[in-house]
Amino acid sequence: MAKLTLHDITDLRAYERERAEFRAEVISLKKKRRIHIGPVVTLLFENAATIRFQIQEMARAEKIISDDGIETELRIYNPLIPEPGSLAATMFIELTSDEQLREWLPKLVGIEHAIELRFGLAATPVTVACVVDPDHEKQLTRDQITASVHYIHFELTPDQVAAFVAGGGPVIAAATHPAYRHETELHADSVAELTSDLLNGG
Repeated sequence: MAKLTLHDITDLRAYERERAEFRAEVISLKKKRRIHIGPVVTLLFENAATIRFQIQEMARAEKIISDDGIETELRIYNPLIPEPGSLAATMFIELTSDEQLREWLPKLVGIEHAIELRFGLAATPVTVACVVDPDHEKQLTRDQITASVHYIHFELTPDQVAAFVAGGGPVIAAATHPAYRHETELHADSVAELTSDLLNGG
């Protein structure tokens, strides 16, 4: 999938005219691409539509109208549109109170390196560990406390893509952090979305 360009981002007045319909489409899409792992970790697997929505909403909220401003947002978010053979996700640590933040964020340092996908037949299981987006990691990684948002990728070999597409067993998203061990089986709609990303890019 080609990355977004300036031509893909509409100006604020034009976006207001399409926003309600586009927003409804993206909300529906995100339901299939959002995976909850345990009580507080959620992955949103991104594609061009979700990233375009992110940039449009950022421009709308911050009144970004210059080409330079939009180009900055494109440089930040375009890496989250996956190429064929890869997946990209925003990982949210979803906490709703100061008490939860104080409890969980120090405990979950390193969680961004502890997410994996498991799939394939029982006789030939496949595990793919995530890779942290290097540019975002510089800004978000701390020694004593984690951030509530991280950006991660899954890079699959051609054989791993073939195994994912072939199916034959469940697809599992798992957290393997010492303080947070949970896993979730993906629904068929989510597997279909990720299959499309792996074959065609996001």
